Amino acid sequence: MEAYWNGAEAAHRRVMMKAAGYSDSDIRKKPHIGVPNSYMEGSPGSAHLRQIAEAVKQGIWAAGGVPVEFGIPATCGNIANGAEELKYEQVGRDIVAMSVEFVSRVHNFDGLVMVASCDNIIAGCYLAAARVDIPSMIVTGGSMQPGQHCGKTVVEADLDVARFSGSSEEELMELEEAVCPSFGACPSMGTANTMQMLGEVMNLVMPGTATIPASDNQKLRQAREAGKFAVRLVKSGLKPSDLITKDVLLNSIMFDMAIAGSTNAVLHILAMAYELGIDITLADFEKYAAQIPCINAVIPSGPYTVVDFHYAGGVPNVMKMLESRLFKEAPMMDGGTWGNFLSKVAAQPNDVIRTLEKPLSKEPGLRILRGNLSPNGAIVRPTAVPDPVKYIRGRARVFEGDRSAFEAIEAGRIVPGDVIVIRYEGCKGAPGMKELMLSIDALIGRGLHTSVGLVTDARFSGFNYGAIVGHVSPEAYDGGTIALVEEGDMIVIDIPGSRVTLEVEEEELEKRKKNWICPPLKEQKGCLNLFARNCRPAEEGGAMQPW
Repeated sequence: MEAYWNGAEAAHRRVMMKAAGYSDSDIRKKPHIGVPNSYMEGSPGSAHLRQIAEAVKQGIWAAGGVPVEFGIPATCGNIANGAEELKYEQVGRDIVAMSVEFVSRVHNFDGLVMVASCDNIIAGCYLAAARVDIPSMIVTGGSMQPGQHCGKTVVEADLDVARFSGSSEEELMELEEAVCPSFGACPSMGTANTMQMLGEVMNLVMPGTATIPASDNQKLRQAREAGKFAVRLVKSGLKPSDLITKDVLLNSIMFDMAIAGSTNAVLHILAMAYELGIDITLADFEKYAAQIPCINAVIPSGPYTVVDFHYAGGVPNVMKMLESRLFKEAPMMDGGTWGNFLSKVAAQPNDVIRTLEKPLSKEPGLRILRGNLSPNGAIVRPTAVPDPVKYIRGRARVFEGDRSAFEAIEAGRIVPGDVIVIRYEGCKGAPGMKELMLSIDALIGRGLHTSVGLVTDARFSGFNYGAIVGHVSPEAYDGGTIALVEEGDMIVIDIPGSRVTLEVEEEELEKRKKNWICPPLKEQKGCLNLFARNCRPAEEGGAMQPW
């Protein structure tokens, strides 16, 4: 890119960089590498990222590059937990991607090293890498340490259970002090840690580094090494479109099945595929759900935390366990292949990361459900579903939002055998595809998660568990069958059979369809309105991308 910074035409560019403190030799002769930093003081997942970004920049300088740090939006989904504002989180992925795209295009960077930890923020960075398509990588913020309370290991999700199970205010205060003892992403298999791990498989995060705990100073050392590697990556010219091939994304799907990752990962993998022009659909998830069992015993599928996962071998160990199934000729960010890399990795089967022959569960980490209630597909995490409700046939209890369902649960109006239907919370209906936290946490807190099902066009937190079926498509706002469900209809959730069915005759559904009226958008201005008018459906990733 030297031509961009040399000659009379570039004088105005050089003067701006000089005025910002860069020397002439830096400006003219060295690769310029953007460092988008999602630092934000209001969350443990992002409040430590200044120090990590500094280490990244040190590495870039040391390797002969010029780092240019800039801020990108960051939120913590738990701040909006249970509130209407939670519907902004999915939209945030696209806002982050656009923010990185905007600055990177204007400043014409040669490469990017993004620093991010949580949920849709890190997913937005991945989407930005695919969109900008210059040599790019991500340095993750790592995982939080679990807490200790009354001799037990506790995580943030334990506080939610306590809230709805009759704990006193004093007990809640004790838990509040204990559950989040360090910086980093909450240490269960939520969206944040799922996406951090997937970054390694997608060739966007350096191998073995995604899950280094935020409290381990190895995180800073590896951040510095990532900065150095970014300069090599720029000089190699390898771009995301070179490194994230169809085989890489199929490996990502297999990995996600094996770890029982957050259901939100499906949206993010699909959005990445579309951004790169790669043909990946829910059918690919269905295919590998039939082949790959869950081998990862991290909460909520098992008793361990992501900190345990890291010291049990982390992502490389899972990939080694999957070696016989993977596309080993798929590229890696160092210019080699996954086969080459895994030939040097020793398998470490243990209680946290199992083998395919002796998995944690014969169930896959995710399953796609279809049927007349969701002909385009819906998603469930079977390893987080109690055995009594892996098959449930019950009467529909219909609600137009998370809070109204929560209020019914709290009032005792939901009883064993019911199937809750929460609709108009999808990509367009919310808008923003809201995470349902209130109603799910209330079911768990009251012990109803072992006897009540839930079906929705919304999505869930990676912390959630129970017989919860999300991403139903077409969503209610688009006139999908979920919009036609009436109180008392019978619904079947058959997870082993991959079906979700409304037991209403087709003739009756056609009659209801004729009488259905599409409601107005809930948001008439701002980014939520723009999202509703421009997003793709859930089975295509639910992002604001061209049609």
